[in-house]
Amino acid sequence: MKDASRISALINLLDDPDEMVFTQVSQELLSFGDQVVKQLEDAWENSFNEILQLRIISIIHQIQFQEVKNKLTDWKNGEEKSLLEAAIILAHYQYSDLDEAGIKSTVENLYKQCWLEINPDYTALEKVGVLNKVFFEINGFDGNRKNYYSPINSYINNVLDTKRGNPISISILYLELAERLKLPIYGVNLPEHFIVSYLVLPMQYLDTVDQESILFYIDPFNKGSLFQYEDIADYLAKLKIEMQDKFYLPCDKLTVVNRLINNLIYGYSKNGQLGKVEELKILKNCLK
Repeated sequence: MKDASRISALINLLDDPDEMVFTQVSQELLSFGDQVVKQLEDAWENSFNEILQLRIISIIHQIQFQEVKNKLTDWKNGEEKSLLEAAIILAHYQYSDLDEAGIKSTVENLYKQCWLEINPDYTALEKVGVLNKVFFEINGFDGNRKNYYSPINSYINNVLDTKRGNPISISILYLELAERLKLPIYGVNLPEHFIVSYLVLPMQYLDTVDQESILFYIDPFNKGSLFQYEDIADYLAKLKIEMQDKFYLPCDKLTVVNRLINNLIYGYSKNGQLGKVEELKILKNCLK
């Protein structure tokens, strides 16, 4: 109750024309963290003062942005790293009231559909065939070619709602399902694209991971089409990019999430939303 009264008093000072007063008030409100958001939202709804409303929006955004930073840092430092969890954290950057439970329930349903269809005795190709059938044919996921560079393609909630995404966001869903199904499928950080690889064994059982460790590659952006190392070499040759190990070998989850943020940065840069670009660069630094 004491905090609520103090917060209410501070909010009443937000429209003070003195910038020094506003700075001090906003800093104190920020120190309360997300517990102040509800009162700020109520004040915004009940005010017709444009300056006050803009200041409230700014403070709420700063609080929520700090929350995203903290969660992303915790994810990076955690031992168990879920790509879905990282994608949800980043989606909170744009959608503060994100329905996390709904996202997780949808992904769990996709996993159950795959699990019911996959026989443990299936070959690698047969298992991928089932995953592709459930993901692309039955549920209709596909790459978004019409608005390829739009930032919305990188937010997991939009991908699940529209069933369209860019190479990295579609691959993240594909990788999440593969991990739950215990399939040795891992991301590959290909230039100007993102694909996944199917290994002979899970990485923890391999002493080294090289070209011989990979059975085949999968392109989730193109409905799970399959290809081989030679196709990657041809692709890079057309782009006039020299072949490097990182372009055909599996990458870690940190690299995947970095790629997701890079896509957002590029999308917002094209849209001229430079404020978001700078904030996303800050989020990217959380992964260092």
